[in-house]
Amino acid sequence: MEASAGHPPHPPPSTDPLTEKIKKRLLKKGVIDPTPKIIRALRKKHHLKTLRKSKRLATQSQTEPLSESQIQTLAEELHFKTIAREFKEFNEIQKAKSKIPAPKMVGRPWERLERSKLGELSTGSKEYRGETLNSEHLRELGEIFEGRKREAFSFLLNDDIDLEDGMLSKGSGSGSPTLRRRGDAEAIRFLVDKLSVSKITLKDWKFRRMMKQGGLHFTEGQLLKILRGLGDRGSWRQAMDVVEWVYSNKEYRNYKSRFVYTKLLAVLGKARRPQEALQIFKLMRGDCHIYPDMAAYHSIAVTLGQAGLLKELVNIIESMKQKPSRRIKNVHLRNWDPILRPDVVVFNSVLNACVPSKQWKGVSWVFEQLRKGGLKPNNATYGLAMEVMLYSGKYGLVHELFQKMRKNGEAPKALTYKIIVRTFLEGRKIDEAIDAVRDMERRGIIGTASVYYELACCLCNQGRWQEAMIEIEKLKKLPHSKPLEVAFTGMILSSMNSGHVNACKSIFEHMKGHCSPNIGTINAMLEVYGRSDMFSEAKELFENIKRLEFGWGISSEKCNASVIPDVYTYGLMLKASAQAHQWEYFEFVYKEMSLLGYQCDQGKHAPLLVEASRAGKGHLLEHAFDTILEAGGIPHPLLFTEMVCQATAHKNYERASEIVNAMAQAPFRVSEEEWMSLFKKIEPGSAQTILRICWMCFRALM
Repeated sequence: MEASAGHPPHPPPSTDPLTEKIKKRLLKKGVIDPTPKIIRALRKKHHLKTLRKSKRLATQSQTEPLSESQIQTLAEELHFKTIAREFKEFNEIQKAKSKIPAPKMVGRPWERLERSKLGELSTGSKEYRGETLNSEHLRELGEIFEGRKREAFSFLLNDDIDLEDGMLSKGSGSGSPTLRRRGDAEAIRFLVDKLSVSKITLKDWKFRRMMKQGGLHFTEGQLLKILRGLGDRGSWRQAMDVVEWVYSNKEYRNYKSRFVYTKLLAVLGKARRPQEALQIFKLMRGDCHIYPDMAAYHSIAVTLGQAGLLKELVNIIESMKQKPSRRIKNVHLRNWDPILRPDVVVFNSVLNACVPSKQWKGVSWVFEQLRKGGLKPNNATYGLAMEVMLYSGKYGLVHELFQKMRKNGEAPKALTYKIIVRTFLEGRKIDEAIDAVRDMERRGIIGTASVYYELACCLCNQGRWQEAMIEIEKLKKLPHSKPLEVAFTGMILSSMNSGHVNACKSIFEHMKGHCSPNIGTINAMLEVYGRSDMFSEAKELFENIKRLEFGWGISSEKCNASVIPDVYTYGLMLKASAQAHQWEYFEFVYKEMSLLGYQCDQGKHAPLLVEASRAGKGHLLEHAFDTILEAGGIPHPLLFTEMVCQATAHKNYERASEIVNAMAQAPFRVSEEEWMSLFKKIEPGSAQTILRICWMCFRALM
């Protein structure tokens, strides 16, 4: 009976702390139910590690005892740990005892007391009106800034906040009543004005604040108006920043508009920024929502064509015919096919890009592509093709294209006749150019000012300036023409290039009955006088400019605005004085030029200063040399070598050595032939001087 009662219960399994520790460690690493084999291996590893550690400690105990310095270091560390522990316990006790919370610090402790008071004034408002700023306290803050040093706080009181107009709003839902009454149009105008005037970029913290304070929802229509306003003011960078800021915001990230990006391409094209336009275009090709359509292709093609980027434009045309990459974002339609075919506008842009690079073979390629695509070239196509041939020097092909244009029924326009006139001008066919313009007039085509201007310059180039005046009379009657001063200046330069000096003087005198000359016309006449060794006439004209005594019945107030000597005027007078060897007047012009703050053009004036130095005006050379160095520039090599010559001629070898040593630091090197010619100019019979210069050259090369 008792035996049948059963065996005594098994004792509970003994819990080993090491085993439990190993299991917990494995559980943290993701091993939920380890096998006994794994546990035994880890236990064995732990025992071996413990054995190695005990052996290491036993070996260290048998080593030499610690030195006094080591014992002192250990004592100091122990003392420091004791103090740190006591300090921590003391702080905990004080925190437990203190029931009143410590007062908060106002402002920043490292700033002055006045700035802390300003912080209290601007943040201690007792009135709460949503998320807007208290304009009353802002006015008090402004008065404090006015009473103190306002310049130091100009970055805070900038004009980007308009307190009087109530433009301080935060978010679209909490705008001020004034802003809500004005509507979105006023908010857009305010935003465009501030962005375009202050030139704030995306990296500036004011940009983000200004965008939020506008109270706009940044819909597609609002963004188009903002971009249009910024584009009209030339603020292309701010336009890019606005689009980037809006569409990087989580609230608008999924509402990107193709029309907004197309408008941004137009803004960049108007500002002549082809590289930035290419970046935006590549961004559009990477997203299905804003994938470029034909309007976007037109915009980027015109921009690249105006910039002459032919290779990039051809790549754009090829991308139109290809399917987009598989990595494109937001593709939801399986049969989506955005492939487009280039039209006449795109191919006209290719012709426009061929003009600066003179790729005349591209004309035949464009016409072949038009034929394959079943497209008919328009008037602009023929005009651009003729312009490419004109700049490439293929004058015969210009006339062939003109005849082909007439055969295909395209009526030539005024710009087409302008190209024909320029072609005849390059080919020295004046009568044919006149016949072309008369043919244009017989057809009833109203010529542009450029047609008559080109013909007038063509006639002046052949010395027929009286006939050119007839074209000027016709030019005066045309609307939207350039000022007559520009036309007369071009006629004078055309006559000068062909050597008709008397015609230049006659045209200049004939201006009395039409208009007053501007500074461009004066500079053209000074260049004519300088080339023709007519120093007295140049000097008289230059003096009359400064005294405004033309005697043409024009008030001095009118002349004052347009006839003021500039740096080119003084440069031309320096050149005329040097050619006439009038070094006293050369010095007078140079001093007056320096007093007015004009800098010398080293490429043009360096040879003149060298000649003046050899004529006894070495102080002018030294002044120019020192002025360039003070401005942070590098003097011309001619100035260096002439300074060496002058220093050696005056036996100032120390000065010459300094100049040669300075030449060694310049980003240019004087060749051996130039040094030999320099040696010949410096006392050819003095061997000592040559040896000194050789020694200086050796030091400069070390």
